[in-house]
Amino acid sequence: MNAQALIESNLLQPGARASRETAAATDEALLQRFEPVFARIAEGAVARERERVLAYEPVAWLREAGFGALRVPQTHGGFGASLPQLFRLLTRLSEADSNLPQILRAHFGFVEGLFGADDENAGLRERWFPRIAAGALFGAAMAERGPATENTLVLRREGAQWRLDGEKYYSTGTLYADWILAAAVEGDDHIALAVPASAPGVTRVDDWDGFGQRLTGSGSTRFEAVQLDQEALLHRHPAGQARPDNYLTAFYQTVHLATLAGIANAVLRDGVAFVRGRTRVFGVPGQVRPADDPLVQRVIGRLSSLAFAAGAVVEQVAAALQRIHLSHRAGHASEADYIAADVAAYHGQQAAIPLVLEAATLVFEVGGASATDRARALDRHWRNARTIASHNPAILRERALGDWRLNDARPREAWFAGTKPAEASAAVGAPV
Repeated sequence: MNAQALIESNLLQPGARASRETAAATDEALLQRFEPVFARIAEGAVARERERVLAYEPVAWLREAGFGALRVPQTHGGFGASLPQLFRLLTRLSEADSNLPQILRAHFGFVEGLFGADDENAGLRERWFPRIAAGALFGAAMAERGPATENTLVLRREGAQWRLDGEKYYSTGTLYADWILAAAVEGDDHIALAVPASAPGVTRVDDWDGFGQRLTGSGSTRFEAVQLDQEALLHRHPAGQARPDNYLTAFYQTVHLATLAGIANAVLRDGVAFVRGRTRVFGVPGQVRPADDPLVQRVIGRLSSLAFAAGAVVEQVAAALQRIHLSHRAGHASEADYIAADVAAYHGQQAAIPLVLEAATLVFEVGGASATDRARALDRHWRNARTIASHNPAILRERALGDWRLNDARPREAWFAGTKPAEASAAVGAPV
């Protein structure tokens, strides 16, 4: 069996390479707990979008409900949700307000990065899982405006403590976080940090100026003589040392896929609501009920199909990641497993993005110019989907898939071809 066949076998066989892990909470129980929160978030989503009201209240509601502890094992006070359960709930949260899954993306990435069979992760789990179960939330300060491999955040030893100086951009979620996951350098070493968001010298700036996902807090974070103790240092990676394989790149991409699927559901919901609430059809004498118009019915049918397909993509990728997670957690995941994770997420990206962008454009065909009324904010769906789709350029992932099919090139190696080794952010699951 060649490498691609082995990977696809690992990806598609239900029991591949790991025993089943029983979920600690059922889908029904989780929905019963979080659906009222999602409904509350959805009620104010359009107003927040129109008036650019940052999502402090929705984040607080999710925190109070324990949403951030979904993946934390029950033994540490969490829900022990599986990856398919997590991504279903993120899809539903995105349907309510697509800013929220992205705000929490770094948080769930950090939680996922704590799983693994090695002793270092075991110690980090003991330290951080109880805090997460108690409500602690994490944001990200890893990327910068300069070259992708550049890291200008500097850590220096000062007596018994450390000093952190520098600035990051694309700091998604930091405005709402208790802890900031930061990627820094000390000499030639790359350091992954957990910085208290309230520490003196930390400044979080709401200067994200993208036309979509405007409430995610994805702007600047400045660190000026921030004093840290040893606990803040999560991982150290000496220059030139190979980093351990993981499935976090695929995990982060799947959060985006779930967000896109939620947007498709929201488009369908809003399209149906628009049609049901109208009694006038443009240009059709004698017809007064748009819901009876065959063309309008066709548009809604197409939106329904697009939403279904996007959700199915997320389910498929989440199921693949769950199987690989089990192997990873048991300590016997192979290179083929990790390649399978990347391949699943890359394929999912290629499939889902055009579906959701089509839906976000097609929804305007359910009515005339009134569909563009700013009070409805239907344009937010396209703007948000386009912004999410631009985070990890699909055209580069598509090329990587082609190189894998044709030349057995590992997708991650194709992705970083021509760059320096990824910085310490990969250790805590940076959005790459």
